[in-house]
Amino acid sequence: MKIEAPLLRGRLLRRYKRFLADVELDSGETIIAHCPNTGSLLGCTPPGALAVLRDSQNPARKLRYTWQTVEVDGAWVNVDTSLPNSVVAEAIEAGELDELAGYEELRREIKYGRNSRIDILLERGEERCYVEVKSTTLARGGVAQFPDAVTVRGRKHLLELADQVAAGHRAVIFFLVARDDVEAFAPADDIDPEYGATLREVLDRGVEALAYTTHVRPDSLSVSRRLPIRLGDRLGDRDYIGA
Repeated sequence: MKIEAPLLRGRLLRRYKRFLADVELDSGETIIAHCPNTGSLLGCTPPGALAVLRDSQNPARKLRYTWQTVEVDGAWVNVDTSLPNSVVAEAIEAGELDELAGYEELRREIKYGRNSRIDILLERGEERCYVEVKSTTLARGGVAQFPDAVTVRGRKHLLELADQVAAGHRAVIFFLVARDDVEAFAPADDIDPEYGATLREVLDRGVEALAYTTHVRPDSLSVSRRLPIRLGDRLGDRDYIGA
């Protein structure tokens, strides 16, 4: 996925009030940018980190600039949760994801479940595959983890995927890790144990899980490597093999 909008570089000063970030540009000017991420961004907001802003080129917009990327420990991390769905959809359409290949039609943001929208719906004749994409920024000890804050909505999505399996369809929870410096994925049980328990429950009920890293650059994002998914009580006890 190519980022077409003009980009500005600077240094992250702080993220606050969930949707705001102060960034000092190389010119010395400080900009209040929109932070398009509802999570805690745990580990992704070190003061002074290199940050990239996307210019909407709309002077009438309340916050003209969007905080898109940050450098953490030498790795670029995408913090903009509006981008991963497009990255995964492009990878599917390009035939880059074997686990989701062979479908004739791809549609996005389709209503389903209990007042929800599925990120990607794949169809082949009467066959349907529901794909829910979760952007994952948290990394600890070389392991990507989700969520980085308690998410009731995330649990709801898991259960709705399980409902689709019960109805005879295929359903996939796709963790798109917004960085490429990790070697495995695991639920963040210490942050939201109910989400971890629900993930294990729906996998036992037939929902499939995929985790991939993202090759992140300030001006582009693309799906990179598939990760093993660790579900043991201690990281490394048991790897999930699916899809």
